[in-house]
Amino acid sequence: MKNDNYTIRTMNRNEINIAIEWAAKEGWNSGLHDADCYLSADQNGFLMGFLGDEPIASISMIRYNDAFGFLGFYIVKPEYRGKGYGIQIWNAGLKYLEGVNIGLDGVVTQQENYTKSGFKLAYRNIRYEGVGGGEQPKNAEIVELSTLPFETIDHYDQPFFPADRSQFTQAWITQPESHALGIMQNGQLAGYGVIRKCRNGYKIGPLYADNPELAESLFLALKSRTRSSEPVFLDTPDSNPAAVALAEKNNMSASFETARMYTGDFPETPIWRLFGVTSFEIG
Repeated sequence: MKNDNYTIRTMNRNEINIAIEWAAKEGWNSGLHDADCYLSADQNGFLMGFLGDEPIASISMIRYNDAFGFLGFYIVKPEYRGKGYGIQIWNAGLKYLEGVNIGLDGVVTQQENYTKSGFKLAYRNIRYEGVGGGEQPKNAEIVELSTLPFETIDHYDQPFFPADRSQFTQAWITQPESHALGIMQNGQLAGYGVIRKCRNGYKIGPLYADNPELAESLFLALKSRTRSSEPVFLDTPDSNPAAVALAEKNNMSASFETARMYTGDFPETPIWRLFGVTSFEIG
């Protein structure tokens, strides 16, 4: 369907809030301060479709470098679905990311459509839900990330992502209403994680650690920063059985899943050290 009154352009900051509001209505439970962090990754990476002056569609396409990008926030307002507006903004997003390997975390029901656009399934991410509270393990050397040089944190983060995202990492670990913790072993950083306030409860992500025992200590330390009355969420890759086991051991239950897909080769990342995904929206 073609409508001459339908235009697509880069979002401004306030319009990103609109997209996040739409995502909340879809049950994606975005973090309260995600928008500014996402903008730090790519100022031009957010498109909105307008019918006249009314915003009706969104997509994000973070171009990290000339080799890798990540697509998310693909939403059309319910009353405008099935009218051709979504595919137009989808194609605009793909054009912005032309020539790079594109990743996305898509809802499983859309997996077949993504396959038609050249995406291939790498693994699934499972969202687990539990409750906060508890105590920080006493035998673990937990540190505030703010006490470490950023270069140390960035160096630890780099293997987990197929492109440099230093600016985003710095914004993510210092966002308001969050706790960013590391775990030390033999004087070296052996894992780190962030727990942030969301529309509903808190999300832990990322959660990286050198082994499952360190991951659990870090998970418990992050969880202890919240109240026992609050829900806590952890998005685990099903290709790391130890991550799934961590969630299930701590009485979390699966509530949602996504399909992690790529248009090109699957990035080589240490998935056995990845216990919690940073963000379904930008990787």
